[in-house]
Amino acid sequence: MALRPDQLILGIESSCDETAAALLDASGGVRASVVRSQIDLHAAFGGVVPEIAGRSHVEHMVPVLEECFARAGAARGDVGAVAVTCQPGLIGSLLVGLSTAKALALALDVPLVPVDHVAAHVYSCFHGVAEPQFKSACLVASGGHSTLFAVDSPARATRMGDTIDDAAGEAFDKVAAIVGLGYPGGPIVDRMATGGDPRRFRFPRTLLDRDSLDFSFSGIKTAVLYHCRGQDGRTRRELDAQEVKDICASFQDCVVDVLCTKLLRLADRIGARSLAVGGGVAANRRLRERVAQVAAERGLALHLAPRELTTDNAVMVAGLGRLLLADGVRAGLDLDANPRSAAKAARR
Repeated sequence: MALRPDQLILGIESSCDETAAALLDASGGVRASVVRSQIDLHAAFGGVVPEIAGRSHVEHMVPVLEECFARAGAARGDVGAVAVTCQPGLIGSLLVGLSTAKALALALDVPLVPVDHVAAHVYSCFHGVAEPQFKSACLVASGGHSTLFAVDSPARATRMGDTIDDAAGEAFDKVAAIVGLGYPGGPIVDRMATGGDPRRFRFPRTLLDRDSLDFSFSGIKTAVLYHCRGQDGRTRRELDAQEVKDICASFQDCVVDVLCTKLLRLADRIGARSLAVGGGVAANRRLRERVAQVAAERGLALHLAPRELTTDNAVMVAGLGRLLLADGVRAGLDLDANPRSAAKAARR
């Protein structure tokens, strides 16, 4: 089943701390996108507080939907399907978006399309690309995920590697907290790193086994902690401004090296024609530079998610939902939220 030319697909995203809605037309064009961030609510805690996130979604879901329809100049009757993130994420947050999507699908008598949040980040790399090159080696790096995919199409991806402890974005947040930079850590560390020396500190680059496609960033986080606070992790010392910048630059280069090394391992293994990077960490300046560099050196096409689609958004949910709907994917009103992705990494 596909949308009629006069119909729109509504996407709803509430997996973590952004309440988002988007309306796309039958060809995938974006009619409207609204994202309500909760950074201001969680900054004081240095991370996302699940109960606060869930309550904020309840408060803001309807206003976000109303604003989305107003921006698109659309009516509820223009919607031909509702796509919603049902996994993975914070269970309370997911349930708000899922309940809303079910109510709309029932009231409008339109299909409900289940969307995996991480798969939607994969899709974001190819949204609006006229001739994407497949097979693609894709990295999704964010606060909760460091995942590699072998991608056959924007809607077909096989998970090949995962994080075994801290995700890349989580490591950015924790290092920012260690050096006293605030939350969210990713943009702050990226900004501070521009004035730092990436060679001053040699933090560990954990690559695991020689053929591994999995990630581990707990070691580098601990190394930064010991550097700043001693082996007990509690002895605070004053860091001058330049040392903070050098720590950020050295840490960032370390993480980027590991991400790029594993991405190229996957590309070699599957004979990729392109590299792709999505997720919140894909907004990082150094990562975008390095991936562009290695893609050019290897003669591979490059599909970087647009910066506005790197953080959580509903455009990617509606976009992937549109393709899944055309493939016959739809769910009943018994669809449940799942805090984890159902798919596991394929060990090849």
